[in-house]
Amino acid sequence: MKTQRVCLLALLLLGGCVRVPPHLLLPDLRLGEPSFFPTLEAYAAAPIVPGNRVEFLLNGEEIFPALIESIQSAHKTITYAQYFYEDGPVSRDIANALSERGLAGVGVNVLLDAFGALGIPGEYVDTMRRAGCHVEFFRPLGPLAWHRANNRNHRRILVVDGRVGWTGGSGVSRKWMGNGRVEDHWRDTDVRVEGPIVEYLQGAFADNWLEATGIVLGGDAYFPRPLPVAGTVHAQIIRSSPAGGSAAMYTAFLLAMSAARRSIYITNPYLVLDDRMSEALLIAVRRGVKVVVLTPGAIDHNLVRQASRGKWGKMLKGGVQIYEYLPALLHAKMMVIDGVWATVGSTNLDNRSFALNDELNLVVYDAPTAQRLEAIIKEDLGYSRLVDYRHWRARSLIDRFMELLATPIRDLL
Repeated sequence: MKTQRVCLLALLLLGGCVRVPPHLLLPDLRLGEPSFFPTLEAYAAAPIVPGNRVEFLLNGEEIFPALIESIQSAHKTITYAQYFYEDGPVSRDIANALSERGLAGVGVNVLLDAFGALGIPGEYVDTMRRAGCHVEFFRPLGPLAWHRANNRNHRRILVVDGRVGWTGGSGVSRKWMGNGRVEDHWRDTDVRVEGPIVEYLQGAFADNWLEATGIVLGGDAYFPRPLPVAGTVHAQIIRSSPAGGSAAMYTAFLLAMSAARRSIYITNPYLVLDDRMSEALLIAVRRGVKVVVLTPGAIDHNLVRQASRGKWGKMLKGGVQIYEYLPALLHAKMMVIDGVWATVGSTNLDNRSFALNDELNLVVYDAPTAQRLEAIIKEDLGYSRLVDYRHWRARSLIDRFMELLATPIRDLL
């Protein structure tokens, strides 16, 4: 992944950069007040839907067996979008599981990002296509496509029979195998959902599929009716496609942060916050909110790490608690606010996710579910190191030089 990010950066320097629109003033909202739901629905252009079941899965040892089991359970259709796909044991297992369902007559649609999946072996693609799977690449790279090289589909989506859905941050690689507690076993979180919210996860896939193929997915095989109530969780699918003019994710995150009154817990691997989002966290601290941020101690691209760390001083002085995860590379993207609002998905806290990539997050409004995710973050904190302001100030000249080097390209990272 490190090599791919370096190559992408080279392309992006040719293609320029955009930013989300300025957010100069935010409303005075609180979680739970009557206007909070409609405000979030309006800016996310997505309804908050009751009646769902949500299950968090941690790391490859939980994610991949359950994901493959879901694929194997399909009777009618599978829609699968993945940003990162390269060679490895689990990569082969997923390709074989999709191929087996294709041979069984299931309609299998696979959408791989043309850049993120550069490392997928051709034999896997050939195996799936021979089995009847429809495999396409999103925004293929080429000399006539440089203007879109920086707009990638970073979403992770699996929907089975229109009734069971998956999303999160994991890719398909041996890096994601294991328990996330030892070197080379990346720490990540995915989420499995059932209930009416699956329709909106399917809709996000269908939107990207239409662009890539010109094919409109529809009918009972993809959007069955009715989708029965599966649990008690209110949920929302927020999809952001800045290339199409949507800054939904950025606005939703800012609104949720500004509504916090007790606590904000954030886990994110690429923490390159802009001034507005950093200020939202500092304002939260000043009104008495506990703000805890967990980020990797080691990362797959050092320039990104330095671009992030260079801005920590103001937050540390302002009372934001920043921890670095030590056992392995932390790739999970999670946030919990006041123990009642929580999100998991593909979105990094950087300009690339907010202004360039197609991203997708599941948001839940449910205290037991949010507290489960908060407990997961707190467990990760037990494997982490608190960053001290004085220690940060004493960082090396090499680190400071790397931070300076990253400054002109922060918005591209």
